[in-house]
Amino acid sequence: MQQTKMIAVVTGANRGLGLETARQLASRGLHVILTARNPRTGAEALGRLQTEKLAVELRKLDVNSTEDAQALARYIKEAHGRVDVLVNNAGILPESSRDAGAKSANPLKVSPLTVMEIFNTNTLGAVRLIQALAPLMPEGARIVNVSSGMGALNDTGGGYLGYRISKAALNMVTRMFAAELAPRGILVNSVCPGWVRTDMGGTGASRSIEKGVETIVWLASAPEATESGFFWRDRRKIPW
Repeated sequence: MQQTKMIAVVTGANRGLGLETARQLASRGLHVILTARNPRTGAEALGRLQTEKLAVELRKLDVNSTEDAQALARYIKEAHGRVDVLVNNAGILPESSRDAGAKSANPLKVSPLTVMEIFNTNTLGAVRLIQALAPLMPEGARIVNVSSGMGALNDTGGGYLGYRISKAALNMVTRMFAAELAPRGILVNSVCPGWVRTDMGGTGASRSIEKGVETIVWLASAPEATESGFFWRDRRKIPW
C-alpha cells in the first residue's frame, strides 16, 4: 500500500489541545486521524478542520475501551497500513475544589472510584493505544504522551490525588515504552503543556492553546527532535 503522507493519530481531538494538535500536524502535511468519544463533537471538530482544507478524518474512540483501540488498529491497517505518529492527548479531570463529595480535589475526601476512573482514562488509555498501534509503527515513528507537571514527583503538592497519580503513572508508561520500543527506533516522550486556556484549564490559565501544543507538535514532527524517554516543557527536558 503506497502512502504519500505520514499518518498521525490524535486522541481526544474534538477540542482544546487535541484539536489544535491535529490542526498543526495536518498543516505540516500529515494525514491526521482525529479520534473522539463523542461522535457529535468529533464531527464538529472534523468540519472545522475540513473547512481549512486539511487532510483529516474522524474515528470514534473511547480510550477506556480495549475493543475500540483494537478496532481502530484494524481500520488503520486496512486503510493506511501504518501509523507514524500517535499523540495520547485524551484525558479527564473530574476532581473539583468546589466539590466536597466523591469527586473532591481533597485527597482525604475523593472517592477511590473517582481515582480509578481518572487512572483508567489518563494512564491506561495511553497504554491501550500504544499496545494497539505500536505493531503498525515503522522505524522513526513517534509517540507523544500529554502529561502534566502535576505528575512530577519532585514538585508534588496537595490536592487532585487522582489526576496527579494518573500523570505520574503516565510518565512511567513513557519511560517503559521508550525502552521497549527503542530497538525498533520508535521515539516515546511525555509533555507538560503548561497551564493552558482549555475547558480543563479554565479561562484564567496563563497559556494559549497554541503555546500549549508547541512542544507536542515539535516532538511529533520535528526532524531535530530525536531523543526518547524524556519529560518535556517548552522544548526542554524537565525533572520527573
